[in-house]
Amino acid sequence: MSIRVPDLAHLSVLRFAGADALAFLQGQVSNDTRRLADGFPLLAAYSSAQGRVLAVLHLLPHSSGVLAILPREIALPTLERIKKFVLRAKVKIEDVSEQFAVAGAYDASALDPGQVPAAGAAYLERDAVAVARVVDGTQSASPRYWVVHPHGGDSAARGAPAEQGAELAWRLADIRAGMPQVFGATSEQFVAQMLNLDLLDAISFSKGCYTGQEIIARTQHLGRIKRRLSRLRLPAGSWSIGQPLRLADGRTGRLTDVVPVGGGYEALAVLSLDATGAVDADTGGGAGTSTSTSTSTGSGSGGGGGGETVSAEELPLPYRHGAATV
Repeated sequence: MSIRVPDLAHLSVLRFAGADALAFLQGQVSNDTRRLADGFPLLAAYSSAQGRVLAVLHLLPHSSGVLAILPREIALPTLERIKKFVLRAKVKIEDVSEQFAVAGAYDASALDPGQVPAAGAAYLERDAVAVARVVDGTQSASPRYWVVHPHGGDSAARGAPAEQGAELAWRLADIRAGMPQVFGATSEQFVAQMLNLDLLDAISFSKGCYTGQEIIARTQHLGRIKRRLSRLRLPAGSWSIGQPLRLADGRTGRLTDVVPVGGGYEALAVLSLDATGAVDADTGGGAGTSTSTSTSTGSGSGGGGGGETVSAEELPLPYRHGAATV
């Protein structure tokens, strides 16, 4: 089976294999992993005991075990942390990024007809290539797809080489879909609802206990969420993931992803719902941004300074924001 879409080198793959893999994940992530057994890919948060999201995982029901797609820069710390909880469970967790590559297709036209899951299905595995519908907020009739394939081996199963700009293009698609991601600079910064994961079918409130569940459930049922993920258009400047900012209307927050587009940037940011005029402990201790013309978009800690107000345009999300309900 040929692959005609570029690999996404910024992503890694962890694999959970063994008789207890689903049960183990059920106690670790926010979604109901029993749905994987029915062949559905899932979006889920892996959180600390304090309910702070350590990683956003795209889980695929692969024949070799559950595959978890996440940014390469947090794959190793996520692996090392989650392995501490294996104890006596019959599960093997490993980074299989040297074995599997992740590619991205923006719609079904980028795939061969035999690679597209059938109507009503979201996952297909054929000739060692797994194709899964991307779980995001668009609910589009023309969805994006993950394509996970072996490195090397039969040339028919190789993906197209990673192209320059492929990472930024895929991240931009995530931003426009309102799809949150956690990188090194933002790991353990936000409760799942701040990333709109409750609006993206990434949290089960009925499955029972998992790490961080108490805080996530309390946030949902007591309505204490004060920040939500929003989509922004930013002017030219020095922007980085994790950077705090203050909008002209007084709201404050922190960038979770930012990509250059034309002469400006598009971004996702967790913002306060009210114009408090200050950044609290959950969104950082500073509130300004630089107005220099450099274009840092990496995932370092960044950090504005100087207390300047940002002229940003808020863009619509493709799903209900839900700010008024929790």
